[in-house]
Amino acid sequence: MKIYISADIEGIAGVVDWKETEKAEADYKPYSAQMTREVKAACKGAINAGAKEIWVKDAHGPGRNIDIDELPKMVRLIRAWSEHPFSMMQELDASFDAALMIGYHSGAGTDGNPLAHTFSSEKIAYLKVNDQLADEFLINTYTAGLAGVPVVFVSGDETLCESVVNFNSSIKAVATKKGISNSVISIHPDEATARIKAAVQEALDEPNRKLCKVNLPSGFKIEINYINHAQAYRASFYPGVKQLNPNTVLFETDDYFEALRMFSFLL
Repeated sequence: MKIYISADIEGIAGVVDWKETEKAEADYKPYSAQMTREVKAACKGAINAGAKEIWVKDAHGPGRNIDIDELPKMVRLIRAWSEHPFSMMQELDASFDAALMIGYHSGAGTDGNPLAHTFSSEKIAYLKVNDQLADEFLINTYTAGLAGVPVVFVSGDETLCESVVNFNSSIKAVATKKGISNSVISIHPDEATARIKAAVQEALDEPNRKLCKVNLPSGFKIEINYINHAQAYRASFYPGVKQLNPNTVLFETDDYFEALRMFSFLL
């Protein structure tokens, strides 16, 4: 069994402030270490389920957060960014049996995490896919669907986990914390790793993997609302993009890869 893991940091246990997510800040090291621990726990759960090959995408910020020395020797770690449109799911293809998401978070326009955002906290006020607010879980799950790979497990804040289960109740979700305004109530880091390990092992059971198959919509109506109106004006010149109002643009396509290509230029 070959497993893909995409890892972010804003949904890691305890993280509550941007300074805890940025390499240059003094507060960063304990939380990047916990990000590594939660990825390691997912790897252990996958190995217990029979995984023989595991690829991990370090998908936060510069893509240089996870300590590979702490991971099982079988792991291949993707660091930094190739700029391929798959972005946080770089190198994912049909050879993988399942995908996992660690440390994910609520999206822009929601209040489930003090650090809620969708790709860019500085640019994007909200992003909608087919008239529904979209987070990185949804966008990357559709990427997995494009590759024919089921997403079977997600960890992150409680609000995100609720949206994951609403999307597909067969996806196993572990909430590491609950966001309340600019605060979080977090479970203990050791409890987070224990729950992730156990849930990943359960999620990778073959019958469950089949239940997590991603069915892509027949078409994609994508609305991006920018914080700065000048960003929307600039985006309006991308082929196929229409400006709806000073801060909002619309892109429609039947081909999800074209949506990903658009994201790689406009987000």
